Parts: sequence; structure tokens; C-alpha cells
Amino acid sequence: MATDSEKQITAVAYASIILADEQLPITAEKLTAITSAAGITVQPFFVNLFVRAFTGRNLDDLLLSGGGGAAAPAAAAAAPAAGAAAAKEEKKEEKKEEKKEESDGDMGFGLFD
Repeated sequence: MATDSEKQITAVAYASIILADEQLPITAEKLTAITSAAGITVQPFFVNLFVRAFTGRNLDDLLLSGGGGAAAPAAAAAAPAAGAAAAKEEKKEEKKEEKKEESDGDMGFGLFD
């Protein structure tokens, strides 16, 4: 079950999306008005956090890009390199496992015989 803080954050997030959908600026007053109309009391800290996060930014662009900011392109560029390294490690592990399987076959019996 969600905590009270999680409910407040979710309410402010939805209020932010409503304002962005209506192409209205995300302000503390508007976020508080929407959450109050929904019957949710929100701490001013959460409202101010969202206002600072979205001031001067287009929420639609953030949602469509995944909201990763500047770190997302760097992570995306590093992903292929990490994937190649992981693939090499998997091949090494497969070779080790194959050797173990061969040695198990030398006992002359199998698990389900």
C-alpha cells in the first residue's frame, strides 16, 4: 500500500501532467488548486519540488524522452559497450559450463537413468 508521501507525490505528478496537457504553466498555486480539488492535502515541499523541476521545461518533451536528461544519451552510448563485454563474459561462462558437463558424463551414469 502506498504511503502518504507517495500519494502526495503521485497527486502532484498527475496535476503537473494535467497542466502540461492544457498547455498551462506549472505553478505552485495551480498544483495546489488541482490537488485540493481532488481532496488531497499536499505538503508544500512536494509542490515546490515539482515547480522547480519543470520550470522552463516542456513536460511533454520530458515524458517522451523518458525524462533522463543529459545522462540518458551517455547511458545509451555506454550500453552497447557494456553489452559487448557482458556477451564476452557469457561466452566464457558457457565454455566453463560445457567442460563441467563433459566431466560429469565420465561417471558412466546419468541423473535420470
